[in-house]
Amino acid sequence: MQKVKLFFLYATLFLLLTSVMPMPKENRVKWIGLTEAEANLKNEKRPILIDLYTDWCGWCKVMDKKTYSNKKLAAYLADKFYTVRLNAETKEQISWNGKTYHFNSAYKVNEFAIFITKGRLEFPTTIVIPTDGSEPQAIAGYLETKDFEIIAKYFGESNYGNISFDEYQKKFKPSW
Repeated sequence: MQKVKLFFLYATLFLLLTSVMPMPKENRVKWIGLTEAEANLKNEKRPILIDLYTDWCGWCKVMDKKTYSNKKLAAYLADKFYTVRLNAETKEQISWNGKTYHFNSAYKVNEFAIFITKGRLEFPTTIVIPTDGSEPQAIAGYLETKDFEIIAKYFGESNYGNISFDEYQKKFKPSW
């Protein structure tokens, strides 16, 4: 009986430790700053993907742990996008396209978060800034990898602006 209890104690401890251990970094999305992404655009045009989050958002943490740790998604985003992770509540100034954004105490978020979401502040929100200079596209809510794939490929394969998302979705064949 003592051996059975000891076995379950060790098994529980093992499960707890492995569930809180971070995924290997090579399987995760590599984030850069917005300034670096803007500078990179001068060398190579790519869409910018922004993970807009807050520290208190539970679904943001789940998305970071589950979706952004998917090996295929991380590799695809590294190949096709500049990936930026941005805390919507940052009090630091943010510069983008020659304009400076500040913390807005009335909304308790940075004005850049208000700009890229058109004032629809939900967390998490995935923002894609297309290469054609058009306005940022905000996709609010938690996205599983299977749901993220079609969005990433729609923008990553330069379909945005050339075909409607509805048409693209009808022909899309998931591979992840």
